[in-house]
Amino acid sequence: MIVKANQCEKEVIEGVIGEDKFLLQGISEKIIRCVFTRKETYIDKSYIGIKEHSHVALNLCENEISYIISTKELLIELNKKNGNFTWKCKNSGEVLLREGGKELIKTPFLVYTTGEEEPVIKTVQTVDGERNFVENLKETIDHMAYKGKLKFLWQSDESIHGLGQGEEGIYNYRGNVQYLYQHNMRIPIPFFISNKGYGILVDCGCLMTFNDDARGSYLYMDMVDQLDYYFIAGESVDERIAGYRRLTGKAVMLPKWAYGYVQSKEAYHTQEELLEVAKEYRKRKIPLDCIVQDWNTWESGAWGNKKVDKKRYPNIKEMNQMLHEMNVHSMVSIWPVMTAGTDNHEEMKEKGFLFNDNTTYNAFIEEARSLYWKQVREELFSGGFDAWWCDSAEPFSGPDWNGEHRREPWERFSIVGEEHKKFLGADCANIYPVAHAKGIYENQRKEDGNKRVLNLTRAGYASSQKYATMFWSGDTSATWNTLCKQITEGLNMCMSGMPYWTLDIGGFFTVNENWKNRGCSSNEDPTPKWFWRGDYEEGVNDLGYRELYVRWLQYGAFLPMFRSHGTDTPREIWNFGEPGDMFYDAIAKTIALRYRLMPYIYSMAGKVWYSDYTMLRSLMFDFPGDSLSAEMSHEFMFGESFLICPVTQPMYYEKENKKLETQKIWKCYLPQGTDWYDFYTGKKYKGGIEVVAAAEIEQIPIFVKAGSVIPMEHNLQYAQEVVTSPLELHIYPGEDAYFTLYEDDGEGYAYEEGKYNLIEITWEDAKNELTIGAAEYDFAQSMRNRICRVIFNNQTKEFKYEGKVMKIGL
Repeated sequence: MIVKANQCEKEVIEGVIGEDKFLLQGISEKIIRCVFTRKETYIDKSYIGIKEHSHVALNLCENEISYIISTKELLIELNKKNGNFTWKCKNSGEVLLREGGKELIKTPFLVYTTGEEEPVIKTVQTVDGERNFVENLKETIDHMAYKGKLKFLWQSDESIHGLGQGEEGIYNYRGNVQYLYQHNMRIPIPFFISNKGYGILVDCGCLMTFNDDARGSYLYMDMVDQLDYYFIAGESVDERIAGYRRLTGKAVMLPKWAYGYVQSKEAYHTQEELLEVAKEYRKRKIPLDCIVQDWNTWESGAWGNKKVDKKRYPNIKEMNQMLHEMNVHSMVSIWPVMTAGTDNHEEMKEKGFLFNDNTTYNAFIEEARSLYWKQVREELFSGGFDAWWCDSAEPFSGPDWNGEHRREPWERFSIVGEEHKKFLGADCANIYPVAHAKGIYENQRKEDGNKRVLNLTRAGYASSQKYATMFWSGDTSATWNTLCKQITEGLNMCMSGMPYWTLDIGGFFTVNENWKNRGCSSNEDPTPKWFWRGDYEEGVNDLGYRELYVRWLQYGAFLPMFRSHGTDTPREIWNFGEPGDMFYDAIAKTIALRYRLMPYIYSMAGKVWYSDYTMLRSLMFDFPGDSLSAEMSHEFMFGESFLICPVTQPMYYEKENKKLETQKIWKCYLPQGTDWYDFYTGKKYKGGIEVVAAAEIEQIPIFVKAGSVIPMEHNLQYAQEVVTSPLELHIYPGEDAYFTLYEDDGEGYAYEEGKYNLIEITWEDAKNELTIGAAEYDFAQSMRNRICRVIFNNQTKEFKYEGKVMKIGL
C-alpha cells in the first residue's frame, strides 16, 4: 500500500491499495470526499451537481498498523493490511463507522439503439399515463465500466434512515433490502444518515441497492466509473442535513401561498368547473389558496401537449384572472412526454430532442429544456397559471403498472430499471427528474424573476431541492395501512435532505375494482390492477371513507404542503356533508387550524432556506438521546414546537358504513427532556411518558413543547390575506423560549438580496418577560406597525409593535 501527500498537510491525499487507487479531499472539517477507482485518472464529474472543492487541509501520519488522515474534527484510520477505512471523531476517538471494504467489478456499459431502423413503437394507455415502448432496440457495448460496492460493518445498535421514499413503510433500514430507482411511489435519494453521528452521500446517477442481510451490508451501484462518496459528520441530524445541502444546494423559498390549502382531484374538466369550485370555497368561507388542474387540459388524443382544448378551456387567461381576483392560485399538470403528431411533439422531433421512445424530451440537453419551457410559456404561463405539477417525471416507469398481482421487489426493480437504462444510460438512470426540474426552475426565473417557482413532482434525486420541488408520494390507495406507511415514508424522505414532501390526502385510489368498469378504451388492459386497491367502493358515500379521509387530512395539515387529491370520488369539503355534520365540521376545523398557524409555518419555511432546516421532523432530530423517541415512526415534530400524533385506526366506522363502538382515545408518547402542553386543553405533562389523549373526530392529539412561542393568525381565508385582527403570540412556559419570526414579500426573490425580516422573539421564563427584536422591512402582512396580543396562562396583553426592540412584562 502506498499513501502519499506532497506535504504532511494537504487538501488532497492519494493512495494505492493493490490495483485500486483512492483520493481523499477535505471539503470541510466534518465533510470528506472519497474517490475509489481502477482507472488511470479520476473523473472530475458530479452526477448530482456538487461544485464544492477542497477547503481544509488533511493531516497525514502513520503508525505500524494504519495510515491516519484527519481534519480538526474527523479522523480516518486506513488499515495497511486490508485497506479498510474506520471513521472516527477526532476529539473523542469515538468510532462513527467501520467500512467493510470497497469493490469495483468490471462490466460492459451498454447503449441501446435501433440502428438504421425506424423505432417500432407500441403505445399503451395505462392508469399511469400514456406510455411508449420501443420493441426493436438493440444493445451494444459502448465501453467498460464498473459495478460498485461500498461495504459497511454496522455497530450493533446502529440505525439507518433516509434513502428517499419507498412504498413499504420501512423506518430503519437495518435488516432490510431497499431498491433505489425512479417509479410511481418511489423517490430514490443516494443519501442516508446513521444514529451514530454521520451520513453518507454517494455521487452517482445509476440504479442502487441498499442491502443489509445475511449476504452482507453494503450499498450497491449498478454502473459507475468510480466510487465517489462523501462522509458527512454532525452531532445533530440537522447538522448532517446541512452538510448534505452544502454539497448539493440550498433549498429555495417557495411562494407563501404554497403553504395554504390546495384543492385537487383527478380531474377537473372545464374552466367553469375550476371557477365554480373556487367560488364555492369562498362562499362557504373555507380557506383556500390553490386549485389544481390535473391532466386533461389538452385535446383528446394529444397527451402531454401543452396547448389546451379551447372547447373546454376557451380563455385560460380570463379564468386565471378571475381566480386571482378571488385570491386563489392555480397549478396545472405538465408531462415530459408528448403524443406523436402534436404541435409540441413535432417541434421537439424536428430539433432532435426526443429519446428513442419518440415521446419523451431529452431534458439533459439545455436547448431541449429551453424549448420545453417555450412550449409551457406559450399558453400556460402566459395564460396565468402560477405553478407546475410536473407529473410522471420518471417517464420510463410503466412496465410493471399492470397485472392483478404485485411483482416481487427485485423483479420490479429489474424491469423498471432496465427501461430507464435503455433510454437514459445506466449511469444516468436515476437523474432525469433533476434535469427536468432544473429546466423549469431556471427558465421560469429568466422569464419572470418576481414570481417564485413551484414544482409539484413525484420524482427527484439528490440536489432536486434547489429547483423549487415539492415531492408527493405518488398514486397511493385509500386504506388505513397505507396511511400508516405514508407517515414513515415522509419522515425518511426528510431525513434524506429533502425539506418539502406531501401526499394525496385521502389516498389516490379509493375503490378496489376492475378497470373495465371505468369504461377503458380498446387498447387498455381491463383486468384488475395490483395498485388499484382502495377499500371504499362507494367513495364519499361510505362513512368509513369519510373517517379515513378526515384522519388523513388531519395528518396532512402538518406536512409542508397541505393538499387533497385523488381519483374515484370527489374531494371537496361539501362532498363530506354540510355544516353541522361531523365530518364536514372536522374538515373545516382542520383547514382553519392550518391557517391559524400560518406565521409559524412560514417561519419554519424561512428557516429551511436560511438555516438548512427541516420542517417535517422524525423525533431523531430533536430527541436523539431518547431511545423510545428515536425508534418512533408514527409520531413526529412539525417544526420546533409541535408534536403531532396522527390517528391511524378507525374509531367510528369500518368500510361499508359499519358502525364501531370504540373509545375515542389515542395513546401518545411524549419525548423526555422537556414538558408538554396539550394544544387543545392546555394541560401540562412531563416528558418521557405515554399519555392517553382525546381523539374525537374533530381533532388528532397535538402537543406543544414547553418553552415555545407560537405566532398565530385569526380568520385567514388565504395565506397572504391582510387582516385587522391582532397577531397573537402564544407563550408555553416552563423553559426559556426563542422563536424567529420570518417575513418577506411571499412571492418574489428579493429575499435572496436580503430583503426579509428575522424578528427575534425571546421568552425569559424566570422573569415572565418577552423581548421582541427589531424589524427593518415593511411587508403587506408584516408584524411591524401592527397590534399584537400576547397570550400567557389564559391572560392577554395587547401592544403595538413598531419594528423596534421592545420588552413586555407579564
